[in-house]
Formats: sequence, C-alpha cells, structure tokens
Amino acid sequence: MRSLPGTSRPGFPPPAPAAPPLRLLIADDNPVVRAGLTALLSDGAGTTVVAEARDGREAYEAALRHRPDVILLDVRMPGVDGISALPHLVPLAPVMMLTYSHETETVREALRLGAGGYLVHGEFTTEQLVRAVRDVREGRPQVTPGATRALLTALRSGASAHSDPNFLDAAAISEPSTLSRLQSPMGQSFRSRFRLSEREAEIMDLIASGMTNQQIAAACFITEKTVKNHINRIFAKLHSTTRSQATAKWLGVA
Repeated sequence: MRSLPGTSRPGFPPPAPAAPPLRLLIADDNPVVRAGLTALLSDGAGTTVVAEARDGREAYEAALRHRPDVILLDVRMPGVDGISALPHLVPLAPVMMLTYSHETETVREALRLGAGGYLVHGEFTTEQLVRAVRDVREGRPQVTPGATRALLTALRSGASAHSDPNFLDAAAISEPSTLSRLQSPMGQSFRSRFRLSEREAEIMDLIASGMTNQQIAAACFITEKTVKNHINRIFAKLHSTTRSQATAKWLGVA
C-alpha cells in the first residue's frame, strides 16, 4: 500500500529535528566590533548572539541572565577587564578570548584562568571563527598564530609546563591539528591582502585600539600631520572612509 504524500514511509524514522543554534554572549567595549560580530554570528551560521556587554561586569550579569553556550570575551575593557572577569565567567559557560591583545603574559594568564581558546583579531575568517566557537563549546581548545607565538616566547624564556602545573602543556600548544586549524590555506593572516606597510599596520593597530591621532603621534614619536598622511593611505588601501569602517575591516568583522 502506497503511503500518502507528505507522510513518512513505513519503517523509516522521522527526520531528526535541526539542532538549535549555539547561543553566544559577546563582551567587547568597541561597539564596531560588537556589531560586526553580531552580524557575522547571527547570519545562518548555526549561532546566534543572545546578549552583548561592554565590560566584564556587564558580561557576568548577562551570562547569569541569558546562560549562553559560549562567551566571547575581550581582554582590554574599561571597568572590569576580561582577565579580571574570566574566573567568574568560566563556571557559567565556556569562554573564548576574542581580542586584539596577544602579549605573552596576557595569553598565558587567560589560558591559566580557564579560557577555552584565544583568538586574535585579524587571524581568522568567519568560517574559522564559527568552527572555533563550536570547538570551544565541545572542549577542544583553539589558539590562533599570534597567541601561539606569545606562548612559544614564554616557553623559550624558560617558562615550562614542568615548572608551572597551571601552564598549558607545551605539547598541546604545538599540536599541529590544533594550531593549524585556524590558519588560512596560505598560512598567513588575511590582513596581508590590504598590503599595508609595517608602519601603516602599526598605526592601524593603534586606530583599532581606539587611540586618537594625538595619542598615536605620541606613541609613534611622529607628528600628527604624519599620522594623518598615514591614515589617508590606510583608508585608501582598506577602501574605507571612516575609522569605524577601517577598524571593522582590519579586525575581520566587516
């Protein structure tokens, strides 16, 4: 006897329901970054952003209220920063550092305090970010090349897993299946396509961190006029007309 259209055939189980999207909380004081990540991770990628926060305190309150599956946490934020908030967030959900900071001690401390991954802006694609979120949710650590270099620097300086039991195992750090997973096929950051000079990349880094032209000039020991000239060339290469647009492209959230 033939089954009616639209009904399951006898002996075949009904199709499994689609898995619900992973619920994410994004904590970053930069509204451009938050908006960009929310757009990227709420666009049919099997993830959805349920809350945003501007600092560690807001992240903790939002995590208690929304109970996300994964927390994406910046390091440098006003008020309660990411490192200070991390011990309070880890018991609530897996935490992946998603930040611009890749100083050796910062990376090491974040992983020591329980971060499930450490991704540096500009070192991953959208697809890789989504995969990293899922891996961290499943307990598989993810570290991008910039953070890896910081950890290897610490190892070469004499910090070893044998002398510090809380330090991430060196074998795990250098495991190719972990480290190469987030690298592009060419083994280079996608930023290389912008063809910025070393000085321009340095200044773009400072722009993305929120510095003014005056602050950049002081940090680089150059005049504000020189800073403006660099910024004009940077905007041309990034096909941007504002600092927000340039920052979003530079951080990979546009």
